[in-house]
Amino acid sequence: MIDFNYENEYNLDNEEAVANWLSAVILSEGKKEGEINYIFCDDEYLHKINLEYLNHDTLTDVISFDYTMGNEISGDIFISVERVQDNATDFNVPFDEELRRVMVHGVLHYCGYKDKGDKDELLMRSKENEKLALFHVEQ
Repeated sequence: MIDFNYENEYNLDNEEAVANWLSAVILSEGKKEGEINYIFCDDEYLHKINLEYLNHDTLTDVISFDYTMGNEISGDIFISVERVQDNATDFNVPFDEELRRVMVHGVLHYCGYKDKGDKDELLMRSKENEKLALFHVEQ
């Protein structure tokens, strides 16, 4: 089950379509959907989590806590809407596209993809693009 939670004024316009797309992404990776919670927040909220749980004194767009057990993926994915907006501007892409990229990025981590080295980062970006294309097909 995919749930959307809000710790700020932002609200996802098309929750059902996004949830269906994320479910399709999970299935396309041969995984089973567990409980995945998206928590949309601001920079301050996510910065506190980054400090408290990861000891990182930096701003970030997404932090995910992975509770996956075996083939069933579960977790909490915190997203700073402010960071996503800034990144969308910096990368010259629409906000909704950047938001979906960040959302699928967390799920892909739960599926076992990493992004800490150049090779892993290239694979992650390729997988993000592949899964973003699924969203457009689904609509």
